Amino acid sequence: MTAAPLLTAAPDTIAAAARRVMARCDELARVSADAASIERVYLSPEHARVNRLAAEWMRELGMRTWQDAAGNRVGRIGDAAAPALMIGSHLDTVLDAGRYDGIAGVLMALEVVRLLRVPTADGDGWTVPLPFAIEVVAFSDEEGTRFGRALLGSSAVAGTWNDAWWTLMDADGVSLRQAFLEFGLDPARVGEAARRPDELVGYLEAHIEQGPELDRAGEALAVVSSIASARRFQLVVEGEARHAGGTPYDMRRDALLGASEAALAVERICSAEHHIVGTVGRFEAFPGAVNVIPGEVKFSLDLRGEFDGERDRVWDALARELDDIMGRRGLRWRSREVHSAPAVFCAPLLQDVVAGGIRATLPPRSEAPPVIFSRAGHDGMSLGAVTDVGMLFLRNPEGISHHPDESVAAGDVAHGIRALAEAVLLRGTERV
Repeated sequence: MTAAPLLTAAPDTIAAAARRVMARCDELARVSADAASIERVYLSPEHARVNRLAAEWMRELGMRTWQDAAGNRVGRIGDAAAPALMIGSHLDTVLDAGRYDGIAGVLMALEVVRLLRVPTADGDGWTVPLPFAIEVVAFSDEEGTRFGRALLGSSAVAGTWNDAWWTLMDADGVSLRQAFLEFGLDPARVGEAARRPDELVGYLEAHIEQGPELDRAGEALAVVSSIASARRFQLVVEGEARHAGGTPYDMRRDALLGASEAALAVERICSAEHHIVGTVGRFEAFPGAVNVIPGEVKFSLDLRGEFDGERDRVWDALARELDDIMGRRGLRWRSREVHSAPAVFCAPLLQDVVAGGIRATLPPRSEAPPVIFSRAGHDGMSLGAVTDVGMLFLRNPEGISHHPDESVAAGDVAHGIRALAEAVLLRGTERV
């Protein structure tokens, strides 16, 4: 694909756009349920506040804007009868979050609209000179922080909402159905958020890389090839709770030691595999007394891989290892799968336009931009059920994410805005 730039905006204009993105990330960071950290979850007062801010910024650009039936904020510009290229990310956060995960992608999408819009023929509004409209979407629940189920907002847009989710409860015992009602949404109308394939020409998302590959390579931007498949399990190890002082070692059936050995096996087996990541993120021992041998341990396992088959093969290997560990220690174990998502591969056409967009930001005769797969989940995993998906990664110094130290440089944001705008223009031409 040609690297000749299509965008006519001056460098100063793009630098100003990047500064605006950084300032608005700071502004949104102040919308938090916790004064000491960033916390913004689905169907909360903070969710409502950032939706209102996003709506103001969309109207400022001449976009028509609405909140859909699942609480996502959408803005549209262009031919009302044309299908749309959807660009966006999410505005919700994990607990004690950083300020760029998801948020930067929404704000960059708005700056792309600012760069590409032109006055309508009658001079009374704005449009885009493309064979499709542009819709910017701020998804409402990518993280799943409140109800333990990720991608709720984008699942509704993709038409894959599951009515079994209505009974999900938050930590305060509020059901998802009740939260919908309290937010002013009608659970019976959630299906109205769904989009048809003929309404969309694709979905593009810019996102900070939630890892260190670009930083280590000294690269600002990358094409995303796919979004990792994932499986999550709740595991239980059962032993026998007995007196800590009175029980000799040859009689102990210590569930904590067995579970600890299992966690180390996750690290050993997964680290030996290419593009497989396993994480034990939660670990609880019962009864939890200082003078009692743990009789039960509950722990989580998050397993991710570039390919579904490799991921499943590693799970089978882990299960055999747990059989061996627990058999040696006289313990029992069981698992319950709580989440499964297949890998989503970015469409070749959209990989091409993202690569072309990045090339347009590079000096002539530069090497091809890096291509990496995303180990983290994104709303594109849902959108892949209804349209083609493409992603652009931005360098994240040290690879820190889901943490207050998460960062991105304004210069990289500027390159990302330009690359994303070039990608949109390429998608609208015959030069793909």
